[in-house]
Order: sequence, then C-alpha cells, then structure tokens
Amino acid sequence: MYHPSASIARQSAGAAAGLLDPRRPEPRGPGSETILFQRCTWCGTAMYHRLLCPVCQGSDLRTERSEGIGTVRHSTVVHRNTPAARNVSLIEMAEGFVLRGRVMGPLIGIHSGDRVRLSTVKDPVRGEPVFQLIDEPYRAWS
Repeated sequence: MYHPSASIARQSAGAAAGLLDPRRPEPRGPGSETILFQRCTWCGTAMYHRLLCPVCQGSDLRTERSEGIGTVRHSTVVHRNTPAARNVSLIEMAEGFVLRGRVMGPLIGIHSGDRVRLSTVKDPVRGEPVFQLIDEPYRAWS
C-alpha cells in the first residue's frame, strides 16, 4: 500500500498552511507594515487567522495583504497583568475582518468609530498589532 510522504501532504494543505508556516520569511523594508488575512474563495468572506471559513466552512482560503486602515469597533482599558494601564481594541479593517490590537494615544481619548492606521505589525511585548489614530479626535468634555 502506498502512502504519500508528510512533506507532500503538507505542501498540498492549501493557502491557510502557508500563512501559519513558521518557516515562511517575513517581508522586509519600508512597506513591511502589513497584516496578512485570508479570504474564502467560495463565498468571499474575509477573516483573520482562521483555518476554516466561519460562513461556509470552506477550507480553500487565499492569503491577501491588508491596506492597514480600519475603524475602532470597541475599546476598553485593561489594568490586569500589566504595570500600567493599556487599551485593548477591536479593529474592523476596511477589507471586512475584525482583529484585536492596541491603539496608541490617550486611553480616555479612544472611542468607537475612530479611524486608525497600522503603525507596527506586532507589539514587542504582547505580540498584537499596534495602530495609531488617523484623525485626532476633537470631542467636547462629556
């Protein structure tokens, strides 16, 4: 009975395997601040770090690069397990997927609906993407 080797099975595992492959080289240079996400080839749903499509359960996912522009969907201040308070935000990217990251700026000045741009791909401590506000919010005291 013939069994294909593990290396052949790994190569044909699909586009999602390429995204999670630790041997894959990271992009370098000035344009390297990009987030990679997947898009289902069957229904077109965009997602971040998934193995199956959450809509149609398809496994045929292709990897794409995000432009790095998004909107804060929710933001909260966390005081736990850290020497200083930090924010944790859910960012809805322009391509349609949502990811968790950190927004630079005053903790009280980050609100739902603020537009953000990707600053660095990973926070050196937490490993989360770091965003910066595009437009400084000018809000009245409330």
